[in-house]
Amino acid sequence: MSKQGRIGSGICYGKRETKKESSDVGVKRLRQKVMTKPEKYIFPFAALALVIAVCVVPLAAEISNVISTRHIAHRMDEAILTVNNELDIELVVSWMSERCYQCLYQQLGVVPAGPSPGQPSSVDFVVGTQHGITLQLNSTTVNLELCTVPFHFGEHGNYSLWVKNLNMVNCSVVTGADPVNSYIPILVAFLIFAGLALASAIGTTILGLDVVRGFFYRISGSMETERLINSELGSPDRTVSLIADNILPPPSSPSKRLRSLDTFRGISLVIMVFVNYGGGRYWFFRHESWNGLTVADLVFPWFVFIMGTSIALSTHSMLRAGSTRCSLLRKVVWRSMQLFIIGVFIINPNYCHGPLSWDNLRIPGVLQRLAFSYLVVACLDLLVARGRLDILTTDAWWSPGLDILLYWPAWLCVLILEIIWLCLTFLLPVPDCPTGYLGPGGIGDMGLYANCTGGAASLIDRWLLGESHIYQTPSSRVIYATHMPYDPEGVLGSINSILMAFLGLQAGKIILHYRDLHTSIISRFLIWGLLLGAISAALTKCSTDHGFIPVNKNLWSLSYVTTLACFANVLLVLVYFTVDVKKWWSGAPFYYPGMNSILVYVGHEVFEEYFPFSWRMSNSQSHAEHLTQNLVATSCWVFIAYVLYRKKIFWKI
Repeated sequence: MSKQGRIGSGICYGKRETKKESSDVGVKRLRQKVMTKPEKYIFPFAALALVIAVCVVPLAAEISNVISTRHIAHRMDEAILTVNNELDIELVVSWMSERCYQCLYQQLGVVPAGPSPGQPSSVDFVVGTQHGITLQLNSTTVNLELCTVPFHFGEHGNYSLWVKNLNMVNCSVVTGADPVNSYIPILVAFLIFAGLALASAIGTTILGLDVVRGFFYRISGSMETERLINSELGSPDRTVSLIADNILPPPSSPSKRLRSLDTFRGISLVIMVFVNYGGGRYWFFRHESWNGLTVADLVFPWFVFIMGTSIALSTHSMLRAGSTRCSLLRKVVWRSMQLFIIGVFIINPNYCHGPLSWDNLRIPGVLQRLAFSYLVVACLDLLVARGRLDILTTDAWWSPGLDILLYWPAWLCVLILEIIWLCLTFLLPVPDCPTGYLGPGGIGDMGLYANCTGGAASLIDRWLLGESHIYQTPSSRVIYATHMPYDPEGVLGSINSILMAFLGLQAGKIILHYRDLHTSIISRFLIWGLLLGAISAALTKCSTDHGFIPVNKNLWSLSYVTTLACFANVLLVLVYFTVDVKKWWSGAPFYYPGMNSILVYVGHEVFEEYFPFSWRMSNSQSHAEHLTQNLVATSCWVFIAYVLYRKKIFWKI
């Protein structure tokens, strides 16, 4: 008789992921068996990048069709495992992901005993390939562990697990069909974009040469005309300039907008758009299931950080221009309200699935978290900000700490908020859960706290917002098989997002106090990065799961904030040095979406399901097709941001 069944399933993370198929870590049983001034020349290169990306689509579809023909039974991130049992007893096959900390084994299926000596029985299973897994084989009669086999299966590979009795039970894995290299599309995409960047840099450099510029002027005839006029009459502009140099006082230098800040914001935003669109369905472009970091976990805190930096610069600029603190406070409150309303009523609901319903409307979200963090940090800055910094003394012994000591009331408020977070997290009693629990629940911690996902953070969200108004499919479901709703943008984590924005505000204060002193700015950024990195090392014990406070995006833990703030300071040093100090790079193409961040973020959410940001794939189980679609969609938004920049259209809230 043939046995059929399904055990486990992949679970998608995020609003958009629920509409797409996924084969994450689920295991299912089958039937038996560099630039200088690019604004002038970026348009043709941006258009070329978009055309090339669109042209890659049929190529990706063709490659995907070939793969699906050879491995018709395979799906994305899956492999076939055939378990061959030569023993005279039934075997229970279980599995556990290597990324699952202190987890229970999950049953994969049962393999019957061999019908006769030397003749094995065999059962086929589908296993996940994103992470390594450990297979456990037990005897069904006495529940005795016979062997464990750790192995990292490759996508679309065929494998055989042989269980033999050679004086003792022997388990070995044999590769029947080699897996495909699912990372080749990433390499191809990297080479294409690197080639475009190199071609753009070379083209911009060549077009900037005097010889080349002179050649184009000669073609237009303007250069020859200008030479004749100047040779006979002299250059009128130069004459006026010389006279003005002797008579008029030097003009006051206008306040420059730092391109590095918009570039930093653009880097965060572009990566955020890419991972929100799916990131090619690669696991490292998705949020970590619980403790740890992936690429997707980096960008939101960086965006919060640079928002804090912008608050410091804009508040200082408006106070110098004569704005009152009350008028600025009204603007801060109004902007925060707008961000919150857009997040709740435009970003969170999926109107493709029906009209807005309060019964299951999610209240927290990305823009809501930004609105709350902006409101608190901007109010703190208005409390302590100074309109003029050039009259402050630099001779006192405490002057090296001027950018901190002048704002001690704000630091005190943030310190109090952090104490509140620590007390609520580690002292608040949670029914049927250990006090101070920071785990994922589900099958983690040997299944002892299955309904304790997030501990105090989850309890506070359910109490304040209601279980139906928070995120229903958290990333912890993927590996830890949790079934409790949990919101990664919940109430308690907002305290630490305030800390992240405030650390960005501190970076802005450094820029203000040491303006034009590039060495001082860079050195202080690096000192802050080193200090925050040391705090992270102490909190985590330099481990993923064994520290006092693990790095955790879902919780927005304290170590998560200090780690990402450390990275942010280092990245800001690199961008500031290359863009504003040495001017080796203009910041393109990230500079353009950084100048229109709200429009790009809201737009990519609203138009997510529309062409050219999405289309019907010929093979939805192909990394190549998903990566192509996601890169095209992200490139479209960069191109739109560039066009809006050229038209001087900016959406400000």
